[in-house]
Amino acid sequence: MEGIPHQFLITVTSPGKESLAIHTTDCNKTISDLEPDTEYTISVSTVLNSNCSKPIVITTRTEACLKEVLSKIGLEDQYDNKLTLSTALEISESDVSECKPETAKSLFEAFLKRLMMLNPNARSVKSSDVDIDESNAINPVDLITILFLCSDSFLQQTMVLKMSHCQFAVPLLLPNSRTKEITMMLWSLREIIRTFTPSKQAFQNLSCEERIVNSNIPLVSFVRLGKTVLSKSQLLNKLLSNTDHYHDTFYHRNIGCADVPRCISDGLVEISWYLPCGNRKIDKFTEPLAVANLRGDIRTFNTQLSLLFQTSATVYIFCEESETDYFKSLKSRDIIANVILISSVQGKTFTLKKLSMKPSFKTTDVTQKKTTDMELIKALQESISKMLENCPNKISVANLAARARSCGIPVDEDSNKCQSAWKKVCNITRHITSTSEFKDRQLPFQGHIWRKISCLQTKSWRLPKAGNRNTDAYCESLKRKEKELRRKQQMLEMTDAMSSFLRGVVPSETKRYYFLKWMEMELDDLSRHKLSTLQDQYKELQHRSPQETEKIAIDKQISVSALRLDHFFRECGQLFECATFLPEHSRQRKTLEQLPALCARMLLDGFPLELVDGDAANIPMKWVTAVLTDLHYMKHSSSKVKVVTIIGAENSGKSTLLNTMFGVTFAVSKGRCTRGAFIQLIGISSSMRKELGCDCIVVIDTEGLKPNQMVQTDHSHERDKEVASLAVALSDAIVISLSRDSSREKDILEMVLHAFTKVKDVGKKPVCHFVHSNLPAQDEMKGKMLAEHLNAMIQNDSRMKEANITKISDVMEFDPDSCSWYLPPVWDGTPPMAPFSVRYTETAHSLKKRLMCDIKTCKERGDLMDFIVEVERLWKAA
Repeated sequence: MEGIPHQFLITVTSPGKESLAIHTTDCNKTISDLEPDTEYTISVSTVLNSNCSKPIVITTRTEACLKEVLSKIGLEDQYDNKLTLSTALEISESDVSECKPETAKSLFEAFLKRLMMLNPNARSVKSSDVDIDESNAINPVDLITILFLCSDSFLQQTMVLKMSHCQFAVPLLLPNSRTKEITMMLWSLREIIRTFTPSKQAFQNLSCEERIVNSNIPLVSFVRLGKTVLSKSQLLNKLLSNTDHYHDTFYHRNIGCADVPRCISDGLVEISWYLPCGNRKIDKFTEPLAVANLRGDIRTFNTQLSLLFQTSATVYIFCEESETDYFKSLKSRDIIANVILISSVQGKTFTLKKLSMKPSFKTTDVTQKKTTDMELIKALQESISKMLENCPNKISVANLAARARSCGIPVDEDSNKCQSAWKKVCNITRHITSTSEFKDRQLPFQGHIWRKISCLQTKSWRLPKAGNRNTDAYCESLKRKEKELRRKQQMLEMTDAMSSFLRGVVPSETKRYYFLKWMEMELDDLSRHKLSTLQDQYKELQHRSPQETEKIAIDKQISVSALRLDHFFRECGQLFECATFLPEHSRQRKTLEQLPALCARMLLDGFPLELVDGDAANIPMKWVTAVLTDLHYMKHSSSKVKVVTIIGAENSGKSTLLNTMFGVTFAVSKGRCTRGAFIQLIGISSSMRKELGCDCIVVIDTEGLKPNQMVQTDHSHERDKEVASLAVALSDAIVISLSRDSSREKDILEMVLHAFTKVKDVGKKPVCHFVHSNLPAQDEMKGKMLAEHLNAMIQNDSRMKEANITKISDVMEFDPDSCSWYLPPVWDGTPPMAPFSVRYTETAHSLKKRLMCDIKTCKERGDLMDFIVEVERLWKAA
């Protein structure tokens, strides 16, 4: 029509909005002022001599603005002021009721709550207002993306760890639609540790336990070109699910709310891992591999695609047969990976084709045409298995970060604060060759002198109350010996390792948090292999019921070999107890006097505090008092507490249950792990404090009760009973964990009952819940049977009669109908590919709600200052 006068009529319409008509002679026209995340119908007609041609019509949706999505779910402020872990763990209304998210603004809290409790259904949350207005819906992948953008790096790390336990894919490359930047999430992935059994180890009945970012394994990537009928993510789930259990690792379009268009998460690269268990009847692949999944069309995400081409062993590209011409443009790319096209014809037939660039562009059919999903999955499985047989191209996520930087992708742990913390940790850990020697030389304040002091203190507290000359003289001799030992302890000098540790914890809050997390991970890496072997041996001995001396020997080795963050804080505690003997204005004393406040801040940030030293079998009372006092003032004296405790048999999953209920991070591993007692502080939302009658909840995790025969000369193997007695006497609500793995359940129940004899003196009866794990449902001990059994045990126990205890209602509130719980198995399927069990998490959630209801009805008690007094009084009487 060149040379003929004409113009175009452009009409823009959208439901509920006024139509826009534009007349123009330009062949290109930019339409501005459109609303984000809105569907528009655009028609174009040619106008010639007042006549209009038949319009060409398209319907399109404008891209969502990150600001709009933030507003939609109520996180506008958190983009700059990030969500923290302590906020995510707060007790809120959803912890005491069945309230479901009503609006999009309550979605993120509902998702976080479920995720912190390891619920594999966490991604299925949706608000009830979606039924009224579908525009209120949000795609779960968008929700996860925005939560990562609005969380600080430590909450991100916790979210990734919880997601990996649920077998969810986790963010590897995180897009930010506001800044148009991509970030590689290396720091966030660092806490994931997985145990798996490759084919070589399977023959020797061995397994590998590795920090997953350091695992050097093949990376297989899946991307798409254009739109495809087949759901790439759903197909991946079928490919990666073991024969004994199907699981949705990657969220896909056929799950609730996943049909809602993605607004801000295109360009996201998720990563997951396939890890074999060593059983060929279950494993899909006999070797480990990492699997990456790019959301969106590769035409739009060149940076992500370039990184995957350079680091993957194989990149599988889903595309239509008609799109083949696009691949000629890849000739100039730096491609290390094998490239396989999953070519389809209208989504009805599929062929795997190998793409070659050199010496000339060509495609070669790898398979014949496949017509069903299962045929395609089998072909993919064969293709990947063949690649795994002899794959030279392996890479760890840590090494992948270097390639990301070369592609212009920033890495989350490249910040100055994170890197300076890492260097400080390396200054300490690079000198560690033997954990036991390191503790002897570099952590001397918590060594044999402190253990001797603890033993003397225990003896003095156990003296008869009625004094006589012999008793008084004995007591004086104990005090003299303790003073002499304290003088020897004070003569010790602070070591280089502790000086470096203090320099790491004193700086700003963010630097301190990075330092502590790096320290925690590095120490775990140093001792994990040896501890894992010892714990396997200990667990095997439990099943074989050997002489207790064998178990004691291994238990001692575990204690000697362990080196954790709490060992450094034990040293801090002893240094602080000796600080009062240093010159008043000395620099070292001033530094040491800061430590309780720093440790109190750690408690607020989600780290546990060791209450009872599990090796010395004692509480460093000055240290614990100082920490909790500073915590009281940090909370502006609003520190009214209630206490929830767990006690019970060793290796019965106590720490796992607490972590699932409250989202906390008590140490869990194979065999015994908790020694002594640890506390964590759970905040309560302002709207719930009056209802629960407290400002925070103290959660106490205790060492497992062991058989009576495991007694040593140093008293440490009787201390677990005293720890249990202390925890019971401090508590408002108690969970008692039993396991049929123990052949001495009667012994454990006797120890539990004796722990309760102290509460009669305290003058209160805590609410008790008995939890049974590792128990077939048909063998579950019913509440009424359990009550009868316990009452019979009391009747036959002379020590209980001496304490005027004749029935369980004398020492505890126990409702046989509602306070006896059966815990299903933790994993749904065979680890390491099994997700956390929905039945387990839902049972744990029900128990948590019941505990919160119990907390409501318990009479109010004092604040942290009163709690400190209780701890000291009860411990000395234990």
